[in-house]
Amino acid sequence: MSALGSCSNAPQAVVVGQIARDLVLEVDRLPSVGGSAPVGKRIERLGGKGANHALGLRQLGIASAVVGVVGTDDAGDAVLEEAARERIDTSVITRRGRTALLVDLVVDGGRRLFEDVPGSALTTPDDVASASAVFMTASVVTLQLQQPADALLRAAQLAQSAGARIVLDGATGTDDDALVEVADVVRADAIEAEILTGSGIASRQDAARATRQLLGRGASVAAVTVPGAGDFVDWGTGSAFLPYGDIEVVDPTGGGDAFVAGLVAALISGADPRSAAESAARAAASTVAHLGGRPDLSS
Repeated sequence: MSALGSCSNAPQAVVVGQIARDLVLEVDRLPSVGGSAPVGKRIERLGGKGANHALGLRQLGIASAVVGVVGTDDAGDAVLEEAARERIDTSVITRRGRTALLVDLVVDGGRRLFEDVPGSALTTPDDVASASAVFMTASVVTLQLQQPADALLRAAQLAQSAGARIVLDGATGTDDDALVEVADVVRADAIEAEILTGSGIASRQDAARATRQLLGRGASVAAVTVPGAGDFVDWGTGSAFLPYGDIEVVDPTGGGDAFVAGLVAALISGADPRSAAESAARAAASTVAHLGGRPDLSS
């Protein structure tokens, strides 16, 4: 793939995934039942894995569009306005119902995530079909696998028709085999990798076996998280383990999203798999070092 010198109007990457309103609260302690605790920091803004992927790609110089759903409410207006300011293509986003809300409660570097995702906020095959025009210019289509499998399969068909590389992030629990068979890149955390492969991930060796299985099913690059240790990336002719190192984790939210954005952006720009994996690890490390899970990859 050719390097991208500057972002054009036509998206080079299409992300199919969740768009939401994020509410991030940092507290020193959790209150007891019936009690209360002061909030140290509060952030409200555009969020959701799909939006985070598209934002990270855009920050790395890749023109990106997001296919997903926001509500017809004020929160929907707000997230679309913010996405437009970030120069994410939102022209094919569907509007209906209530905007999904994700509440990220951070206490001493650990997080608890509360998700209010109404059924109307999930992407349907019809939503994807109505967005078919943006797939035609894409060199990469990223599928965030927290969306319904039938919608993702429709997106994969459009990506194949356009000759685009397909990137999977996560696992659906249904129809994963069909998606993995057409994917060029697969990324999964330990829980998702177990769903995809049927084997638990507790060590670097487990991750190596999982990535090798995913490569055998059709992927050319596979990345699996080793809990608490790092990411193992395999591209068939080589592999790399990328340890987390000693960076202080302020909020682990969004690290995986940034990893995918860094990996995809590097591959689009023509990087070899090892360099792309290293770029992905740097993007993830940068994101978990600040509150809120939002990528900040422009520098």
